[in-house]
Amino acid sequence: MTDGHLQIVVCGAGPAADVAQLVKAAQERSWTAAVTATPSAMDFIEPQPLENLTGHPVRSTYRSSPNTGRSLPATDALIIAPATYNSINKVARGLADNYAMTSVAELIGRQVPTVIVPFVNAALAARAPFRHAVASLRDEGVRVLLGADDQWEPHPPGSGNERQRAFPWTVAFTTAVRLAHEIRSAAASRPRS
Repeated sequence: MTDGHLQIVVCGAGPAADVAQLVKAAQERSWTAAVTATPSAMDFIEPQPLENLTGHPVRSTYRSSPNTGRSLPATDALIIAPATYNSINKVARGLADNYAMTSVAELIGRQVPTVIVPFVNAALAARAPFRHAVASLRDEGVRVLLGADDQWEPHPPGSGNERQRAFPWTVAFTTAVRLAHEIRSAAASRPRS
């Protein structure tokens, strides 16, 4: 028996190559996981090892192959990590121009507990569109791990390679588990009609 199912959406940034760390963190806590990748993320990941680890195909298009079907369990939590400047702005505006963004839009609309971990440099994070996107997502109930409270800050321009080893995969997962637990607890305490 599993404690939940984690849907992971990876975007095209250096830490995407290490997304197996997030899958393993979930599996260690008896969660299943599946990975969806933006088209750009496909250049950063190796799908086959991830598929072997999760038991599910890595999806990046609307139809990965005729044999895959939709056999994923219901999603208990969503983590978008690493989330790029572009993807964060798309998610906040509801743009669904690829399979990953469509999946994200739907899961947030279904009020699945969602955690976003940005991987952006300080120059991009200073831009008004990014700041507005983060505020909009937080207003919608999405947990964006960014700022002093989350101990995860934008990195100086040109320093992404050094910063990717410190990417907070475990913090992202524990935050998602906490949010999913809060939702389950709230649902269990509601009176049934």
